[in-house]
Amino acid sequence: MDTTHSLHGATGASYFAFSAHPGYRRMFAPERLTLGIFLPLRFYEGSMAVLAGQAELVRQIDRQDFAAVWVRDVPLYSPSFGDAGQVFDPFTYLAFLAAQTKKIALATGSAIFSLRHPIDLAKAASTIDQLSGGRLVLGIASGDRPVEFPAYGLQHDDRGTRFAEAVSYFRQLIRPGRLEIDSPLGRFSNAEFLPKPAAGVIPLIVTGSSGQSLAWIAEHADGWLTYPDATDTSIGPKRLGEKIRAWRAQIPDGGFRPHMTNEWLDLAEDPDHPRTPLHNGFVLRTGRKGLIALLEEWQAAGVNHAAIGIQFSQRPAAEVLQELAEEVLPHFPTHQGPANMPDAW
Repeated sequence: MDTTHSLHGATGASYFAFSAHPGYRRMFAPERLTLGIFLPLRFYEGSMAVLAGQAELVRQIDRQDFAAVWVRDVPLYSPSFGDAGQVFDPFTYLAFLAAQTKKIALATGSAIFSLRHPIDLAKAASTIDQLSGGRLVLGIASGDRPVEFPAYGLQHDDRGTRFAEAVSYFRQLIRPGRLEIDSPLGRFSNAEFLPKPAAGVIPLIVTGSSGQSLAWIAEHADGWLTYPDATDTSIGPKRLGEKIRAWRAQIPDGGFRPHMTNEWLDLAEDPDHPRTPLHNGFVLRTGRKGLIALLEEWQAAGVNHAAIGIQFSQRPAAEVLQELAEEVLPHFPTHQGPANMPDAW
């Protein structure tokens, strides 16, 4: 089957187009759910010391066979948002983590495509993908922090348009051979972009609406990352399932596209602790039985990957990760996809 258009075209690609992509195949398969861990493992509150030792824990996450580790893209810390992300630049940090790990997928949740030029985004993304042997899965977004747009000399209201233009430009860049691109974001001819991704493609996972219609996301995204709705009862997963089905019904070729969601978790020592919302529903406190039940409900709703953040947990991070690995991960095992591309750099 000719996969050229699916791999390098302007629209989203189906499952078969990523058959050789180690990161994508590790995370995603139809009707199955895998688990990833969001960084940082502890919440930044004014001191970088809170991140000390995190690299060793990421190596532990890799050894424990979680599907992915996720980093966020927060160029400027705005106290009004109260969240600095993982603090480090996402691409620089993923390059560091690529050297620290062997098999785990490296995911962004999410790179702000409306703030940066597509050439810079593609250069960083393709470099990490090559250095990691094809493990990068690129969650992308239009941005939601108004302070950042004037800082870049951009209009916050233009972010949706710039996002769509950046996605198109990015996909054109990673096509093989010499290129000619004419975009509102820039133009050139008779030049080649290097390096290419290790497997010839980088999955672009659209976050939320990113200023686009559901039909646009169905056509152009390689996957969709959305907020989970309520997680303390079964009502939220049911509503999430309705949203996922509505999106998949609009995918032009009817092919599989993965859906992802996330939750900030405070895992209780008591395995029977009920699912209890904290901080106005922003954090879920539950024992592992409640978490397993939630993940099963998500899987039934059509979710293919759950990214779990433990930065608000009361227990030590290593202890929480150990319990997740031993008691929860076996119910939602990581897929055994293709081996990493040769990366003896």
